[in-house]
Amino acid sequence: MMNSEELLQAVRVLKTEKGLSEEVIFEALEAVLLTAYKRETGAQGNIVVDIDRQTGVYAIRALKEVVDEVTDPETQLTLEEARKISTSYAVGDSLYQDVTPKSFGRMAAQTAKQVLIQRLKEAERNAVYEEFAHRQGEMITVQIGRVDTKTVYADLGKTEGILPQTEQIPGERYKPKMRLKCYIVEVKKTSKGPQIILSRTHPGLLKRLFELEVPEIHDGTVEIKSVAREAGSRSKIAVYAVDGNIDPVGACVGPKGQRVQNIVDELHNEKIDIVRWDEDPAFYIANSLSPSKVISVSVWEEGKVSHVIVPDYQLSLAIGKAGQNARLAAKLTNWKIDIKSESQASEEGFEDFYDEEEEFDLDAEMMAASTEDTDAVAETEADYENA
Repeated sequence: MMNSEELLQAVRVLKTEKGLSEEVIFEALEAVLLTAYKRETGAQGNIVVDIDRQTGVYAIRALKEVVDEVTDPETQLTLEEARKISTSYAVGDSLYQDVTPKSFGRMAAQTAKQVLIQRLKEAERNAVYEEFAHRQGEMITVQIGRVDTKTVYADLGKTEGILPQTEQIPGERYKPKMRLKCYIVEVKKTSKGPQIILSRTHPGLLKRLFELEVPEIHDGTVEIKSVAREAGSRSKIAVYAVDGNIDPVGACVGPKGQRVQNIVDELHNEKIDIVRWDEDPAFYIANSLSPSKVISVSVWEEGKVSHVIVPDYQLSLAIGKAGQNARLAAKLTNWKIDIKSESQASEEGFEDFYDEEEEFDLDAEMMAASTEDTDAVAETEADYENA
């Protein structure tokens, strides 16, 4: 085995190469020495190993009981032997006796090496897990390492991040060395080491991108209240200004639409509707249906159901292609939304369905912005269909 100076040098090298703390390495070396000793002597008793962190000197000690007559040398020693260590010992006392060998045999040393390699691998895996465990829910910029049929693997330094097919934006193509932002969905331990699951579709990614691009969100002046997303196609985000003098929608759009455009570019042209959150559910629901205009909203608090009336020419716009706009609005607000055109509502007596609830008439101007047109909400159904 190595001398004390060599041992300290080994600790310094391992600390640099593996990125592990000295204490973790010393503990691994103590386990190695314990294994080597037991392999060499066949000892099975209570044995401890201590390495002096400053000098590198190690000692192996065995717990033994002081007896008049030794029947098991591995766990017992005589009173005479005990008093060579300290005259205060008496029969029945227990003590740790130094049993450090001058050297270890070849087999013991080989076993110790195997144990050290395994211990350091485990320590390295634990260090990587601890590094990423507290980052779950964060956004991270990664470089793609390799791509197979369904899964993308990102280079995270000492480990890989996994971007499963279910977390990939539909239609987005990934190539080695490509850099992109991902959301850390989950960090878990496995028999092969830590597994970091990444996502490009999680609503949390959109939230983190806005926190990055919009200073008012980063400093807490503007809050993100809710996010609804159908990755690769369209998203809605509800924002609220703590400071009444700030326009939360305008802050997120940014000068000439640059802030939201940066996010759209990162998500490969995913359309984003930014809507103003309102504590009044009727106004909030109306805003959530951007870019369509809304005439009135009736709400039923008990069932969290709402009835919305829109101009006839805005019905398809409010519902959206394959119902997407209405579906995202429902996810965003967590309300069920039933939409009727003005003529349908008149024919069906729509406004009388919840006659016990208050009906809100809404201004024509919506408190929202869409990346289809960051200067103004789309005016016609044709604008929407051709976007």
